[in-house]
Amino acid sequence: MLDFSQIILNEKQSTKTDDFQGTFLEYLHIVKDNNDIPKLAHERIYKKLIEEGMECIKTEEDIRLRRIYGQDIIKRYGVFEDKFFGIDKTLMKIVRYFYTAAMGGEEARQVLYLVGPVGAGKSSLIDLIKALLEQSEHIYTLEGCPMNEEPLHLIPKASRKTFEEALDVKIEGDLCPICKYRLENEFNGDYEKFPVVKKHFSIKDRQGIGVVPPVDPNNQDTSVLVGSVDISKMDLYAEDDPRVFALNGAFNIANRGLIEFIEVFKNDIEYLYTMLTATQEKLIPSPAKGSMIHFDGVILAHSNETEWNKFRSDHTNEAILDRIVKIEVPYCLELDEEVKIYKKLLKRSKFTHHIAPHTLEIAAMFAILTRLKPSNKVDNITKLRIYNGEDIIEKGTTKRTDIMELKDEFEREGMSGISTRFIMKVIDTGLAECEDGCLNPIILIEMLINGVKELSLNDETKKAYLTLIQDTIKKEYHKILEAEVTRAFIHGYKEQAEDMFNNYLDHAEAYINKTKVKHSDTYPDENFLRSIEEQLGITPSGAKGFRQDVTAYMFTLVRSGQEITYSCYEPLKEAIEKRLTSSVRELTRVITVNKIRNNDQNHKYDAMTQEMKQNGYCDTCCNVVLKYAANNLWKD
Repeated sequence: MLDFSQIILNEKQSTKTDDFQGTFLEYLHIVKDNNDIPKLAHERIYKKLIEEGMECIKTEEDIRLRRIYGQDIIKRYGVFEDKFFGIDKTLMKIVRYFYTAAMGGEEARQVLYLVGPVGAGKSSLIDLIKALLEQSEHIYTLEGCPMNEEPLHLIPKASRKTFEEALDVKIEGDLCPICKYRLENEFNGDYEKFPVVKKHFSIKDRQGIGVVPPVDPNNQDTSVLVGSVDISKMDLYAEDDPRVFALNGAFNIANRGLIEFIEVFKNDIEYLYTMLTATQEKLIPSPAKGSMIHFDGVILAHSNETEWNKFRSDHTNEAILDRIVKIEVPYCLELDEEVKIYKKLLKRSKFTHHIAPHTLEIAAMFAILTRLKPSNKVDNITKLRIYNGEDIIEKGTTKRTDIMELKDEFEREGMSGISTRFIMKVIDTGLAECEDGCLNPIILIEMLINGVKELSLNDETKKAYLTLIQDTIKKEYHKILEAEVTRAFIHGYKEQAEDMFNNYLDHAEAYINKTKVKHSDTYPDENFLRSIEEQLGITPSGAKGFRQDVTAYMFTLVRSGQEITYSCYEPLKEAIEKRLTSSVRELTRVITVNKIRNNDQNHKYDAMTQEMKQNGYCDTCCNVVLKYAANNLWKD
């Protein structure tokens, strides 16, 4: 039987904080023992970002990443692991911003602005930073201060150098008007007696984290940002008396933490002037005729690209533009990483359905193809594979397509196309409507078609997307499915492929060197060589060149100490797989299509379905895709 009282007691003990209520003099002794306590906002967040560690990946040690990033060094931070995928360089730029700001660089006086298409992850990134701040250690602040300000601000300017040397800290900022009034009138200037407390960061409690949504242009009241005058006290005190100030604006709340501007450029420029002084001078205005107030906080902003382009096109906005660190958050363009995004989001749901192999891959393929720009160098499917870090070699040559050349064609690739949010809605719809609790690529393709038809797009774009699904995506799925069914059918497929590969190399080498085949007393079999080369459409006149390219490439691998397998040279791999596929297609078709089979065929069919189940299929989707294959891949 559960002891609920013990569970409650344990919970209270685990969440109990080390509260502090003391004087400024006591706080000085605490800082003396730990001078990391009064750190500034950027440094506080930076330390949380690197708290879970960082892995520095040298691309020369990772073949896939080397294909994607060239010789660049990639840094991956534990705090982003399993949360964000396919945007390594964007994440590196964000951490670099906080590092330079924490070191007191110019970024400490700049707005961090994230721009990108809808559903790319801008809000999620900022939500993570806010969550890190909520998880950070509590801060010491002056009791009753609406700005949650650093107690060291109590120290007079004349004495600061002495305290800075004694505590080994740098003191920035001055008392807010309210605390300054209290120091003079409640404590007679005896700042060592001013009470100090500990507070935590909280979005819900509006402590240290301020959020500013877009404001109605016709009613942009700056009190949302810097507070207002308490009208009920106007009869008691003068307009500039601190006791009439209600410092409850977003900047007041965000002091020592962060302030987030949602869709920032939907506001009029006059409304954003507070940013100017908050960034460069670290000052914000107080209500009415009060003095300027010190502000130590991170200013985060985000919007879509349309709003950004509109804002920057107006030269009168140069002052704010000069105070912005702009970081683009593009859509993911790596197929494997896009699939990881879907898996992450599905884990958050309560769906327990089975998802057939390649279902999420097909969804990701469509999403990424809408984000890619057509290249003059390769078709978009090949481009997708290259962007995924796959080793693509041009047919008939040993030349690899350079990913950097493709990226140089379009600098802003990934900033448009279908959003991840749309794909997830399609997947959710498919899961809700699929029968027998299993979602497969065939259902998903139909859901994609229906989803695109309902999108608010211009006719040209909608037609292009539908053509992409019905032609390119279906064609690619047919290739994937045919290869998978064939491989499931062929026992020892890999062994057969390796044997054919090794035989081809032996015969091709003997042909080039005009010698007998290794370990044999025969000359190269021209018919055997041509049976493979014909799979790629290589003509008899081009056969010699292809054989030379293959042997030269293999010699290069041997010299560099790399492993030689049938899949190491893409054109030859493709030819061998086609050769094996063609040799069993008719038998596969008979076994798949025929409902009445003899014992031998039944045995082979059962072995094939068993192999497919081991590869992730359930009974339902296995039957569905095999019927689909019979009706679409091997029609008479």
